[in-house]
Amino acid sequence: MPDRPDNPQAALIAAAAPFRAALLDWYRRHARVLPWRNAPSLYKTVVSEFMLQQTQVKTVLPYFARWIAALPDFAALAAAPEAQVLKLWEGLGYYSRARNLHKLARALAPLPEPPRRPEEWLSLPGIGPYTAAAITSINFGAHAAVVDGNVVRILARLSADGTPYRDSSTAAKTFAPLASALLNTAAPGDHNQAMMELGATLCLRRKPLCLTCPVRTLCACHSRGLEPENYPRLAPRQIEKLTVARAWCVKNGKLLLHRTPAKSRRLAHLYELPSAEQLGTRAGDFFGTTAKPLLTKKRGITRYQITENIFAAEAPEPLPADLEWIALDELEAITLSGPHRRWVRELLRATP
Repeated sequence: MPDRPDNPQAALIAAAAPFRAALLDWYRRHARVLPWRNAPSLYKTVVSEFMLQQTQVKTVLPYFARWIAALPDFAALAAAPEAQVLKLWEGLGYYSRARNLHKLARALAPLPEPPRRPEEWLSLPGIGPYTAAAITSINFGAHAAVVDGNVVRILARLSADGTPYRDSSTAAKTFAPLASALLNTAAPGDHNQAMMELGATLCLRRKPLCLTCPVRTLCACHSRGLEPENYPRLAPRQIEKLTVARAWCVKNGKLLLHRTPAKSRRLAHLYELPSAEQLGTRAGDFFGTTAKPLLTKKRGITRYQITENIFAAEAPEPLPADLEWIALDELEAITLSGPHRRWVRELLRATP
């Protein structure tokens, strides 16, 4: 992009020094008190970064506390069985994060010292460019700028970038050079955390709190009178609607559940209420076309909007593969996916 006076990115880079100073001063005065920032350590940073992927801070807080109490360091995590790891993660979703964190601990535990450069972290399980930059800048002072959805939003507004992007990942790659140009190399970890904090608390997707933004005077959207909520310009996600029928089978004090096979990419070894297909038939054939569900729930997973209907049912004989009877008094000991845990508890309270 040519270096012209009317080029907001060039103007922002030219004002990098006051931008860094204002951002860092604001962060050090207003940063939220978070457990991974208190008595920080590499392990706390790693665990928090994995948990915070696609998950809000307020959701992560109790999970983080429970995790650190049970598995306080890489050695403890590396030695833990997968069942314990998944149980501690239960309810956070995206369980591949837990498995990758487990694999990462096993890769790091035997090393004499952890790697310090972003490129070295990129070869480890579950680590992408954002995570590598966050971990190494915060813990080792690496000169690596983080670029996630929050940072994309900030940079798009600061530079009034109206380019239409296919998705946030595409935008992140485009904004990476700008993020690097603005990085405060004297305090890269605090700078990166400040950018994440700004996006999470002030430069919000909707109804941003521009009046209290520490870098408002350097923002092209502000100076040009543009509506910040229009930036960045990401293509709308295509949502696909799905309907799933599930069975509620209780017999002799036991609940019929489906255990996801080990080869599954998302939910390996986790239990869920069985779907009609897992019972070996179509929903209409098994439950009947006029059956009324005991419970109907809606949820979103990535690009899917899912309606889940749970019906009272009799278990088929013989049981199809991967279906198991679990005693009701043992349900708390197994790992159910988060939504299914909530539905099971609700149905147990509502049914005799």
